[in-house]
Amino acid sequence: MNHNFSLKNKLYALSGGTGTLGGSIAEYLVLNDAKIILLGRSENKLKAKQEALNAIKANSTNIFKVDVMNEAQLIAVKNKIKKDFEQLNGLINLAGGNLPGATLKPDQTIHDIEINDTKTVVDINLFGTVIPTIVLSELMVEQGFGAIINISSMAAKQTISRVLGYSMAKAAVDIFTKWMANELASKHGDKIRVNAIAPGFFIGNQNRKLLTHEDGSYTERGESIIKNTPMGRFGDASELNGMVHYLLSDASNFVTGSVFDVDGGFSSFSGV
Repeated sequence: MNHNFSLKNKLYALSGGTGTLGGSIAEYLVLNDAKIILLGRSENKLKAKQEALNAIKANSTNIFKVDVMNEAQLIAVKNKIKKDFEQLNGLINLAGGNLPGATLKPDQTIHDIEINDTKTVVDINLFGTVIPTIVLSELMVEQGFGAIINISSMAAKQTISRVLGYSMAKAAVDIFTKWMANELASKHGDKIRVNAIAPGFFIGNQNRKLLTHEDGSYTERGESIIKNTPMGRFGDASELNGMVHYLLSDASNFVTGSVFDVDGGFSSFSGV
């Protein structure tokens, strides 16, 4: 057996672990004998997910009710993790999303964008990654190792119409990933790594109505995405798990500061 890929008994914290992609990753980690901590604002969602994951493997999952954009709350969580657990092997920043006011409708122009909603979307997707990374990486610095995964997007690499705030935030996540990778490795050793995954188009609760009709057929936007995806389909949430596993495991020990596309070829296709 190649132990470089083993996640057994390692502890990983996840924000956004009750969503479509985060929930799939959380289940995958538990199935691979990891221990996880779910971070989130909704106690009901956290408890429901904890119950489901502990049903897969008993005592696999702990939860902390926390706003990942609240530094004081995160510091309290950091101290609790330090007190209650031997180590924190990794962090996956999955918290994010969009708001209707920050998403232009097909008949709107940029002058119709709601600035406050756009600011909120930038905060959620950027500082919802920046703050947990800065706070919880202190534990990794103290113990001398750890792997951090941020979630980027196709919207960070090229213009994806209608989602200005989301695009700006995810582009910033890319440079933050590289910046933190350099900062942690150069000042705290080569055992602390920071990478990002840029998912292509996966259908979840937040974008379902943008991409599909109630009968399951594709909207005009959904059709356009499929047309520009060489594999000709949307991704399944489980198809992120392999990249997550690789980046958390010792198999990627010399990998930091990189952004990995998992997109069915979307980012490589010119449309010509």
